[in-house]
Amino acid sequence: MGQLMKEATITQIRGANSNSKKGLEKIIELKNLVKVFDKETVVDNVNLSIRKGDFVTLLGPSGCGKTTILRMIAGFETPTSGTILIEGKDITAVPPYKRNINTVFQKYALFPHLNVFNNIAFGLKLKRIPTTDAERATKKYKNMETRLLTNAEIKQKVNDALKLVNLADYGHRDVESLSGGQQQRIAIARALVNEPRVLLLDEPLGALDLKMRKEMQAELRRMHRELGITFIYVTHDQEEALTMSDVIVVMRDGVVQQVGSPKQIYDEPVNAYVADFVGESNIIPGKMLADLRVKFLDREFVCVDKGFDKNEPVDVVIRPEDIEITDTGAQLSGEVISSVFKGTYYDLTVIANNYEFYVKSYKDYESGAKIGLKIEPNGIHIMERESLINEYRTSVSGDSVLIGGKEFTVANLNGFENGDEVIAKIEFSAVELTDDEENGIVGGNIASSIYKGTYYQVKVWMDNDTALVVDTPDEWDDNDRVGILIKPENITLSPVPQKEDDADEDE
Repeated sequence: MGQLMKEATITQIRGANSNSKKGLEKIIELKNLVKVFDKETVVDNVNLSIRKGDFVTLLGPSGCGKTTILRMIAGFETPTSGTILIEGKDITAVPPYKRNINTVFQKYALFPHLNVFNNIAFGLKLKRIPTTDAERATKKYKNMETRLLTNAEIKQKVNDALKLVNLADYGHRDVESLSGGQQQRIAIARALVNEPRVLLLDEPLGALDLKMRKEMQAELRRMHRELGITFIYVTHDQEEALTMSDVIVVMRDGVVQQVGSPKQIYDEPVNAYVADFVGESNIIPGKMLADLRVKFLDREFVCVDKGFDKNEPVDVVIRPEDIEITDTGAQLSGEVISSVFKGTYYDLTVIANNYEFYVKSYKDYESGAKIGLKIEPNGIHIMERESLINEYRTSVSGDSVLIGGKEFTVANLNGFENGDEVIAKIEFSAVELTDDEENGIVGGNIASSIYKGTYYQVKVWMDNDTALVVDTPDEWDDNDRVGILIKPENITLSPVPQKEDDADEDE
């Protein structure tokens, strides 16, 4: 459903370092990557290119496939189909220890029986490096293509790694005597000491408190700048992604939704899901009247977008900080419902034209205060609607149609007969959700919920792995179990569109 990103190529997105030839080189390419667990597709045809030296963040909620992608890049999981390339070489079937990629995990995975120095040195003691011509001419390394690192080389590399993470004097310490932040730095040092081409970080700051997490964010950015290698970072924290990344890859249900710089992701989201997931947004159904003009909430507004069809339904995104509270020139009149102090500003909830706006203000307003709202053209972002109706290709079975393996009764077959292939259409607002799934025709799980001011647009995965979009006045949490009711009169049938080849044959 919706407009899915067929290929997300970071090379085409990021403008920074564009003058560097090295910066334009791709280091990792994912081609048609698919991963299925127990018949459930968790990574769905992902195509992604990552440039050398970029700090790339895979961002999305739990279960969206971001960690699975990271594990496939590392070699801990094998793709069901698709290809992984590193510097142009297919490494899909190459074992992890041959990939020159290291991973930092959320749980650190330090060895408790080893001190800091030996934790970092562990991989170095097993590592072999090519011998030089001069070394092969000696008795010790005669006819040897590779050798182990010497104790002096290991000591130098470990000390350099400790300096990099600002723990130069901690080599002798017991790892269990360290704080969580210090343990995380040791885990990072151990990953970096082997000089990987790519560093993978799987929510490494998730176990830290807020203050330590922010300090480590700054440390990771510093290390990235100093080392210049590629970082691929996994998180569900939007602020973390916006703070640290050169490039953000937003994911949902195993599918890449958008790739771009933090500014592009925040200022120009491609769909309502990205707008809602990354930062706070006011998402309002609207209609494009013409280029640079949009109508929503029964008002016409000037915007900066063009290229849409006349009267095309769209989603309008307005960030809370783009709404001005004014006494003169107001476009909307509203009433303050609540005000929450956030340290440097107030989060206001304002009802205007029956829509619940989120507004950032540096001035406090009491509940019930009447205020005027103004939105400049560059604060109005227009997005195509992902879809307007649920559509399923199916066949008629008696007085019913089969949707995702479940029969739904249809009031009007529209002349179709048993066995005919049809398109079944169900409007988003024509579906009822109930918290008692036994009252529904079929059960399902809430996958996501986007508030649109006067209703919630909810995506539900039915038990038969079929997606359904529902407009509902009720708020649901992710993973809530629901029953799904669709009245027979709310399912309409239309013929399956004829393929061009078939049409040519008929002629």
